[in-house]
Amino acid sequence: MKFLLHKEKSRFLAQMPLTDTSSPYANFRSENWVVVSVTDYPSDQLKKLVKIKGWQTLCIGNSLTPNDWSLKGTIYLSLEQQAELGFRVVRFLPYDSYVRKTVGYLFAIQHGAKRIYDADDRGEVIGDDLAARFDVELIGEGSRQEMTIMQYSHENVNRTVVNPYVHFGQRSVWPRGLPLENVGEIWHEEYYTEVFSGRQYIQQGLSNGLPDVDSVFYLTRKTGLEAFDIKFDDRAPKVALPQGMMVPVNSFNTLYHSSAFWGLMLPVSVSTMASDVLRGYWGQRLLWEIGGYVVVYPPTVHRYDRVEAYPFSEEKDLHVNVGRLIDFLVSWRSSEHRLFEKILQLSYAMAEEKFWTEKDVKFTAAWLQDLLAVGYQQPRLMSLEITRASIGHGDKKEFVPQKLPAVHLGVEESGTVSNEIGNLIRWRKNFGNVVMIMFCNGPVERTALEWRLLYGRIFKTVIILSHQKNPELAVEEGNLDQVYKYLPKIFSRYEGAEGFLFLQDDTLLNYWNLLQADKSKLWITDKVSKSWTTVSLKGKSEWFLKQADLVKKVVGMMTAQFQINYKESVNLDQSLTICSSEIFYIPQHLTGEFGDLVNLVGDLDISYKVAIPMFFLALDSRQNFDSVLSTMVYKRKPPSMNSTFYSAHASAVHPWSVSSEQEFIKLIRIMAEGDPLLMELF
Repeated sequence: MKFLLHKEKSRFLAQMPLTDTSSPYANFRSENWVVVSVTDYPSDQLKKLVKIKGWQTLCIGNSLTPNDWSLKGTIYLSLEQQAELGFRVVRFLPYDSYVRKTVGYLFAIQHGAKRIYDADDRGEVIGDDLAARFDVELIGEGSRQEMTIMQYSHENVNRTVVNPYVHFGQRSVWPRGLPLENVGEIWHEEYYTEVFSGRQYIQQGLSNGLPDVDSVFYLTRKTGLEAFDIKFDDRAPKVALPQGMMVPVNSFNTLYHSSAFWGLMLPVSVSTMASDVLRGYWGQRLLWEIGGYVVVYPPTVHRYDRVEAYPFSEEKDLHVNVGRLIDFLVSWRSSEHRLFEKILQLSYAMAEEKFWTEKDVKFTAAWLQDLLAVGYQQPRLMSLEITRASIGHGDKKEFVPQKLPAVHLGVEESGTVSNEIGNLIRWRKNFGNVVMIMFCNGPVERTALEWRLLYGRIFKTVIILSHQKNPELAVEEGNLDQVYKYLPKIFSRYEGAEGFLFLQDDTLLNYWNLLQADKSKLWITDKVSKSWTTVSLKGKSEWFLKQADLVKKVVGMMTAQFQINYKESVNLDQSLTICSSEIFYIPQHLTGEFGDLVNLVGDLDISYKVAIPMFFLALDSRQNFDSVLSTMVYKRKPPSMNSTFYSAHASAVHPWSVSSEQEFIKLIRIMAEGDPLLMELF
């Protein structure tokens, strides 16, 4: 791979000019371009788009486009015409995908583009005037003459992604590309800051009607076949993103200025509905290198819902990787001295991290070569400002978003709903810095995303372990019987977390009943008799005796305080404490000592049912454990009907089996007794 990086870098250092000699538009020039991918015959919305004054519409065909496609006023490039243009990127592009728009971007730049509006054929520009909706002119006579733009506060350095729909009045809607663990962040900003206008090189518009939402939202927020008709607040001010904070950016309602044209490249090695989102995050990170920023605008188009959902599989690269991608990008640094070298370096790094493949490294190199060949001048670098400055009171700007009716949820947002949202905020505030570690015994390919969606609304993150690793679903490999040996590594990855909650997938967590728990103490099921028991060794099987001998060996190696704590609770010679350990919590301040105890075990084959209670009893006296899990409903075997023993008033419920999406939906309906907003999310 490193050889590939050097090879591709050397290729684009010097490029021969590439001029249009094959198309009928060789001598045509325009500064303003609309680029659209077309698969069907021209829509009514596209026919209106073509008539927008001062903009040239360029339509890009693919293998699904009718052979006789045409529309007066457009420039249309068929597959054959695209191939004749001589662009290097063409050989990487799939035949049947909208990502062929990459050819259109290059064609527009080659023919004088200074602005490119990335659009689709079902969006109708509100008022038929792009200049009235976006900042088409950044400086000079035609600009809006605004000195500053409202900007999200950058005070919280751990906040790396934001849902812009909240700012524009829709708290319960989230954009495609927002990590699912962030969908529960529905509270408005305490305050904003400001940034000087003029460098908003990427401008993301919102869509009324059908916004850019993911398939999870689309498939779970409807009661029937009615079309979405969601409205955003068109009076809310546009809002900028500071360096270090990102937002999903799409390919159907976004204006790019020439300084950001390099960021138009649509990746080719990821799933269809992930391509533009990955492009957006990749582009935002690189935009910081030239001092640019993204601004989100009030609704710019009305997009009609055709009541056609795309398959969830087309988004798999989003839900699996996007949270990790954002963290990676925010922390990425480069010492290269020119923008294009940084771009290639980042694309290479993203391939190494498995966000895309080597194919996109080669594609990036071809794209940069083509940009230089059509005469594009790469922008100059500026210093990064990710290290946030402190915010003075004079710099704080207040804006309270509207709370628009969420009629698409089947209810108006009445006081009852507001109370439910208030509860969600309270739970998130309480557990938003707690990491959940879940061990899945069931089929992760059917349940991993669902577990993350359920608990990711509440907890900082949800790490999933299973007997078999699944990189596509971000499932890490682990052995349940030795699961405690994996925990210290996870602890080290989240040193800023308040604590860690372990949960097996056969146990339900009623998080709304945990608010009173002390997060500085240990929690475990020591007061649940069927889960925690101390047994006499007299007459027990070889397994019990062997485990007891191993415990003696470890206790004998413990430091004085650990050993004293343990021996106060258990008679080493006569008994053994066992806990099924379906659920337990370890506060951050005890993770180091927990790791020390794990190191004492070493290669000894101690079952987690013995090791976990041994560690807990060594760490602290039982009387100091928090008793929050004492209300747990615990059965050794599930009744024939799960719902007959579920209680929304318990802290947790065991056992509960979920092995399919249908079973998960049933579970959500039952848990909604304690968290009614679950019915909106699933």
